[in-house]
Amino acid sequence: TAGFGMTTPATVAGKVFLIVYGLFGCAGTILFFNLFLERIISLLAFIMKACHERQLRRSGLLPPNFRRGPAMSGVGSLVGWKPSVYHVLLILGIFAITLSCCASAMYTAVEGWNYVDSLYYCFVTFSTIGFGDLVSSQNAAYQNQGLYRFGNFVFIFMGVCCIYSLFNVISIVIKQVLNWVLKKFECRCCPKCHKSSTRLSRRNAITPGARLRRQNISVDTDGQYDSDTEGRRLSGEMISMRELTASNKVSLAILQKQLSETANGYPRNVCINTRQNGFSAGVGALAIMNNRLAETSDSR
Repeated sequence: TAGFGMTTPATVAGKVFLIVYGLFGCAGTILFFNLFLERIISLLAFIMKACHERQLRRSGLLPPNFRRGPAMSGVGSLVGWKPSVYHVLLILGIFAITLSCCASAMYTAVEGWNYVDSLYYCFVTFSTIGFGDLVSSQNAAYQNQGLYRFGNFVFIFMGVCCIYSLFNVISIVIKQVLNWVLKKFECRCCPKCHKSSTRLSRRNAITPGARLRRQNISVDTDGQYDSDTEGRRLSGEMISMRELTASNKVSLAILQKQLSETANGYPRNVCINTRQNGFSAGVGALAIMNNRLAETSDSR
């Protein structure tokens, strides 16, 4: 997907073959990138978890002979532990910068470019932008040409995989920042509307303590209101089954679903964080990142 455009098909058959092959080739490439992202995140999570356990062992929160396994269920600090998105972002960023600097040193020595142009070429190539203003391996002959082309292939291959993973981590951070901003600005501009909407949406629900708050209201005055709506709003003592069903449709549907799944023997484990966020967990690489990394938007 870099698309430098230095070598292009010239015949109609070649162009048709490119279209057909590109459908499967690009899909396979995306699949490979997602698998690479899953493996690299698993590796980083394993290393960071080992460092976290060592830190807890040094601080005395874990016994010296602690081992991974069933004993982890008794350690509250490691149950469901996931690495932070920002730590993974920092590690991938350092690795991408190191890889780009090494590749730029090779391009500067072999291609004769200055170091800034080599860094520019690395970013354009690794991010698959592919302008084509700078393209490597275009000269007729190089010293140690086979070794240089192999090194060029390795740097481009690793660089594209690393930048792809880094971009997905950045997308998770952007999603969490947007969720945090939306949560901060949720009905902050008009608190009166927020209070009124809350009161109107839950006016028929019986809340704990309603009897204590309304004990000064006599039962005989229950039918002396101008409308049936006001009577229901002020009377917290009794409510009909029809009104209860109408005001708690969502709760009853969730309860029925949970009872059905429990009876069938396969209850679904739904992540609470993904329900509360403004954006869904996503698919593909975004779903991998959400499952393997800790959601830190609530702690901002």
